[in-house]
Amino acid sequence: MSMDVRDLTGLPVIIGGGIAGLMTALYLAPEPALLLSRSPLGADASSGWAQGGLAASLGEDDEPALHLSDTLAAGDGLCDTQAARRIVYAAPAAIEDLARLGARFDRTPAGAFRLGLEAAHGRRRIVHAGGDGSGREVMRALVAAVRSTPAITVVEGIEARRLAVQDGRVTGVLANRSTGPVFFATGRVVVATGGIGGLFHDSTNPLGSCGQGLALAARAGAVLADLEFIQFHPTTLDGPDRPMPLISEAVRGEGAVIVDETGRRFLDGVRGAELAPRDIVARAVCKHVAEGHRVFLDVRERPGATFARQFPTIASACGKAGIDPASDLIPIRPAQHYHMGGIAVDLAGRTSVPGLWACGEVASTGLHGANRLASNSLTEAVVCARWVAESVAASPDCGGKRDITTYLPVPDPTPVRPLLSRGLGVTRDGEGLKEAARALLPLSQRHDAASDPAAVGLMITIAALRRRESLGAHFRMDFPHHATVARRSEITLDAAVAAARELASCPTLESVL
Repeated sequence: MSMDVRDLTGLPVIIGGGIAGLMTALYLAPEPALLLSRSPLGADASSGWAQGGLAASLGEDDEPALHLSDTLAAGDGLCDTQAARRIVYAAPAAIEDLARLGARFDRTPAGAFRLGLEAAHGRRRIVHAGGDGSGREVMRALVAAVRSTPAITVVEGIEARRLAVQDGRVTGVLANRSTGPVFFATGRVVVATGGIGGLFHDSTNPLGSCGQGLALAARAGAVLADLEFIQFHPTTLDGPDRPMPLISEAVRGEGAVIVDETGRRFLDGVRGAELAPRDIVARAVCKHVAEGHRVFLDVRERPGATFARQFPTIASACGKAGIDPASDLIPIRPAQHYHMGGIAVDLAGRTSVPGLWACGEVASTGLHGANRLASNSLTEAVVCARWVAESVAASPDCGGKRDITTYLPVPDPTPVRPLLSRGLGVTRDGEGLKEAARALLPLSQRHDAASDPAAVGLMITIAALRRRESLGAHFRMDFPHHATVARRSEITLDAAVAAARELASCPTLESVL
């Protein structure tokens, strides 16, 4: 199959059509940029599914220092304090940027932002749009802004599959589209591809999000950070639909409670109860289910009669499942929701590979630590997009060269899902992780549709094996003690493969790690 080669003569390429990618392109304007999107803009991005909104200290009783304190507490000692400080202090201005771009946020009669409360926040500081339609509304505004910006060229229906690297720096992007492979020769690439939900049976994210950006960076030799930290949302609608419908934390912020089949609030003894950090609530729910109980969210008294008006998306999902929240309990259980780890970046979004930047969920800035504070993710994407754009604009393009000729199949995570779902759930143990690593290694080496998802899963698994302690969303049944001093982790694909190969020939964990 012949390849279409395009020399972009200095144009940066942004990979990903979610909030991080769109905002990076908008902040770059009027400098021209090429944006690659697997689907039509707004159609298949996790950003558009976000219900909870964006966190920023906008209330009269709030300030960035309090937002920072809550972020660090939720991160369980693993946050990069300087990165977190800079991001949360920039958050209010980022919200104003979105409003100027046309995002219609919920407001009070006086015109101020209507602020919601979510778990582990000490103040009402969540900005919403359309109740639980925040991501959808922000994406609507950004898609319209991008389409009306002449400097941004959007190519839809195309998926980046490899980064070309020569002499240690990026020289281009190999992508697949229906007409065949395309190579974009460029020395400036931004990865903004989202998360890893498609690697799990139970997730709130699009099934097509299976770590493609992590694979792009890893195969280019980039360092990745904190991959073992995967957040499971404690309240998703327990039913047959995949992805699983999310029931926003904002519902509990408005007073909903978690009960079992007897009506008992079994989180009463947990500090913070329903509004404890997500990792704590998710483990408590899983433990209760393992003990033979069913678990439900009760919204009948609070929010009560206003539930459908406040949370129309969730009410619609319940209705499709035959549940009337006004009179019925809503069955729930945890599902994979967000990846705190990602491509290691500085606050300008620069990776360890010159010419490569990352932004959004695919990046690891250090903001989230071991457990993301609710609604900090979209805020991070918007804030960091500005800094990424400034860095890209200030970096000279060193010229792109073609050095890839292979047509690569669309990633298929199907063989990987059972391995990660078993081994890297809400709780983990060494034997389960070793079993997953041994199974993922040959899949990652096959150079077929499963190889990239398996490579990402392998790096996550080895990172989880190396962390022999429990911290935030990473809970080891065999190492339940909390870290005395939390340290961030780093890994490369080569290191993960080497560790897995040794593990395959060694019976003990200690001899490998």
